[in-house]
Amino acid sequence: MVLKEHTSTHLADLFSALSDPTRLRIISILLEGERNVGELATHLEMTESAVSHQLRGLRQLRLVRSRKDGRQVFYALDDDHVAKLYRLGMEHVEHG
Repeated sequence: MVLKEHTSTHLADLFSALSDPTRLRIISILLEGERNVGELATHLEMTESAVSHQLRGLRQLRLVRSRKDGRQVFYALDDDHVAKLYRLGMEHVEHG
């Protein structure tokens, strides 16, 4: 069955988002649980602004979700599919 154009565009957008090393690093941190922008920036040794920019793209593609607690915004993986995609990719890379 041939993919519909709309579906193929969304799938390409997903793989494009996962092709960025910084976004993959963010996902790897969020595998451990939710974090705020400051925590992510510290782990990644990046500015909060740069991390926020990456999170915006991940959120638009529904790879991460946000939760506000007062003035803090916490991010987590949107669902288990994101973790599965990441882990399958890692298995493939580590396999050789």
